[in-house]
Amino acid sequence: MNASISLATASGTSRREVAVTSVESTIVDVPTVRRHKLSQTSVTAQNYVIVRVRLANGVEGIGEAATLGGPRWSEESVEAMKANIDAYLAPAIIGQRADVFEVVGERMDQAAKRNNAAKAAIETALFDAVGKTVGLPASSLLGGAVRASIPVLWTLASGDPAQEIEEANAKLEARLHRTFKVKIGAQAPEADMARMARLATALEGRADLIVDANQAWDETVSVKCLAQLGEMGIRLVEQPVPAWNLEAMARLRARPGTPPLLADECVFDHHDMLRVAQAAAADAISLKLVKHAGLIGVRKVAAVAEAAGIQLYGGCLLESSVGAAAHLQVFSTFRRLEWGCEHFGPQILTGDLVTEPLVFRDFEVHLPSGPGIGVVLDEDKIKHYARR
Repeated sequence: MNASISLATASGTSRREVAVTSVESTIVDVPTVRRHKLSQTSVTAQNYVIVRVRLANGVEGIGEAATLGGPRWSEESVEAMKANIDAYLAPAIIGQRADVFEVVGERMDQAAKRNNAAKAAIETALFDAVGKTVGLPASSLLGGAVRASIPVLWTLASGDPAQEIEEANAKLEARLHRTFKVKIGAQAPEADMARMARLATALEGRADLIVDANQAWDETVSVKCLAQLGEMGIRLVEQPVPAWNLEAMARLRARPGTPPLLADECVFDHHDMLRVAQAAAADAISLKLVKHAGLIGVRKVAAVAEAAGIQLYGGCLLESSVGAAAHLQVFSTFRRLEWGCEHFGPQILTGDLVTEPLVFRDFEVHLPSGPGIGVVLDEDKIKHYARR
């Protein structure tokens, strides 16, 4: 069956020919161009699980799951993802139709609790394979794209303000990024505030700044730091307190002078999103495939947020062009994406994993135009970076 056939032609034979025949997973480790420092860890190489799903028609779909330095950001590591994909998730979907995404999702949920990143990689590969089968981008299977490009920020995370100012200036000069997210929380709050003041002064009038504390502060520290960040003109602050403390998020958000708050680690599914909305604990939500178990999960979380008047932000976990392309497919379908996205991940890697990396131009990242998620694996790169 030709992967470029029309939807009309495919519809008559899809039941048999889109059955999943195999699921393969590979761990790859790709060095980064500089150290990426968060409050709880620091990475110099990014780890991924690449998933390949093959259908009875011979079409192969690809997906990716990312993590940051092992099971520190969430409970999943690439080693655990691969083990659970191979032992539990793959057997649950082999023989199933790839185009009944909710049915496949339910089978994976029955096979394993949580494991959202692993499930997201498989679901991405299914959307990629089905899209290739019918000759349509994954966005068309999700309602259709309403934009061809998305404003994209860059993260400053070396911890060295002099280096970060130089890095930001280079991105501005190249017209790649004009919004910068700064990772803080690894140092004492006083040091972080001094660093932020220096960055704000250096970039004033030329760029916007967002801050991500990655749950590093308690409520008392947050009160003091958020007031200072507000005075500096910081546009958005991500997850200042631990994910469990929604009440603190709500109290902080209600304080005069607090910048808008972005929820991240406190929202893994649409039920979490409902609790955040009910608590009035956030102004925006960071959407990620690894949190929400796939493209459908991202849309479910976004729908709850939109219903509550909470704005959308396209989050990332330093994905390669594979994972980033999948995110862009679903992000492109939102009528509003008020905060753009942060899928700069391909640029921080010493080598990408696809034959044609994503295009970054004029402060935006552009949606790939091919079928499925729109990118093709570079087999030589996969072999080079695959974990032995």
